[in-house]
Amino acid sequence: MARDRLLAGGAIWTLDPTVGVAEAIALRDGKVLAVGSNAEVRAAISADYDFIDLAGHSVIPGICDAHIHLLWSALLADQIDLQAVASFEQALEIIRRHAERLPADAWVLGSGWDHSLWQRDWPTASELDQVTGGRPAFITRKDLHSAWVNNAALQRANISKFSNDPDGGSIGRDSAGEPNGMLFENGQLAVKACIPEPSAAQKEASIQTFIKHMHRRGITSLHVPEGPDCFAAVQALYGRGALEMRILHHLRMDLLDHAVAMGLKSGLGDTWLRFGNLKIFSDGSLGSATAHMLTPFDNLPANAPHPYGIPMLDREDLFATIDRAIANDISVIVHAIGDAANRTVLDAIEAAIKANPETLQPSLGTGPVAARIPNRIEHAQVLHSDDIRRFGQLGVIASMQPIHATSDITLADRLWGQRSQYAYAWRSLQASGAILAFGSDAPVESWDPWAGLQAAVTRQRPDATPAGGWYPEQCLSLNEALWAYTVGPAITSGEQAIKGSLSVGKVADLVILDQDLAQVANDQLAKVQVVQTMIEGQTVCEG
Repeated sequence: MARDRLLAGGAIWTLDPTVGVAEAIALRDGKVLAVGSNAEVRAAISADYDFIDLAGHSVIPGICDAHIHLLWSALLADQIDLQAVASFEQALEIIRRHAERLPADAWVLGSGWDHSLWQRDWPTASELDQVTGGRPAFITRKDLHSAWVNNAALQRANISKFSNDPDGGSIGRDSAGEPNGMLFENGQLAVKACIPEPSAAQKEASIQTFIKHMHRRGITSLHVPEGPDCFAAVQALYGRGALEMRILHHLRMDLLDHAVAMGLKSGLGDTWLRFGNLKIFSDGSLGSATAHMLTPFDNLPANAPHPYGIPMLDREDLFATIDRAIANDISVIVHAIGDAANRTVLDAIEAAIKANPETLQPSLGTGPVAARIPNRIEHAQVLHSDDIRRFGQLGVIASMQPIHATSDITLADRLWGQRSQYAYAWRSLQASGAILAFGSDAPVESWDPWAGLQAAVTRQRPDATPAGGWYPEQCLSLNEALWAYTVGPAITSGEQAIKGSLSVGKVADLVILDQDLAQVANDQLAKVQVVQTMIEGQTVCEG
């Protein structure tokens, strides 16, 4: 049996409202043995223990990223990264240098570009042809809802002037109707299908490496909305005892019939790997102007192809899919960006709950690990004021990504105008009784939770703009933002009884920081460093 561990000499941010900030914490057999004053904790431990002097620094619960594309992020670490590249010319040069290092028949892959930074319209296939040396190229925009491809990629996918737009997507075209190199939403799928798949071993190795990076920033749990290939890789790591991250893995919508036939229910699994919700896409994104809106986007060109955005499913199909899932005890996780998309999803969840009173309803209390996993909306980026209260009323989790708000300020102001007062409305949602669960949406944005925490409490970019914060009435306190990265996700995964806060009996997943968190200015949170990360009291990252 491992020796007890005592951590004292600093501030323990328990996120447990009955304890608050404690002086000391003791760990035994992977769980919290005692937490409170120095005297209370020392009275609870054995005579023989290991002592960790916090030296005035803080401890917090292990952080959960409640929305991260794990395999995608891991694989993209080896591809072109155009995040924050401020000029089109610089982006082309980065692509050129990367392509020149590849074999002649390799695909040029990357992500992260944002044409709003380039002060120009969408990039074109012919421009990409100039720097890829005849290799096919597929480079996703930062929101992943559109892709920039070259003519070699279009030819591989047999996309031509005569190709029809697929359901739920579109092919960008020039004035003559020829494909121009932009693919929106499901318009990307034909090219994606041509890209060679990494081997299972490559996927597993990439995930393992990426998890180690996340430990260095205090992350101990993930909620992953990805496909079977990611689940297969994670399950393989789990099976050989090499999964050093707690994972709630969601199910792709096209697999619903298989899940129902198998009798699969949300919550199956253990504290390391669990089945979560059915992932559904309701609309597109702000950046690609495909979010589904109640009224048209502001400031779009007169010939914009979809002024109200793009609903990915029609209303009837969305209602039917959500009803079928909930009727079979499979909770839903629905991507909704625009106010129309969010309203429609809330309507569909409400209808499904009313139509299936015999099914278990989401429990937001302190039930067992096997408690029903709540339904959730991902992103909820802009809401009509009438719909904010409905999240709490329906028990729908608002799973949001604070760093989206600060990255999207310019676009939101331009495309949503005054509607932005209800965009990324964390304070309003919380006040209405909704549960917030924060994440990153990596690789759309940085997965660093400390950048997210800073965004949540400042609503400012890293350069401290805009002064005072963007719609600062929606800012959260640091404690509230931490709650949304710890307790909120634990409620969201139905695991609030075992993790989320540093409470007696819960797993000892915790993070030791390099300073006293109470003394860190809000605009300096992104610079906080992690000294040590523990999962079940065992160190997985140090120094």
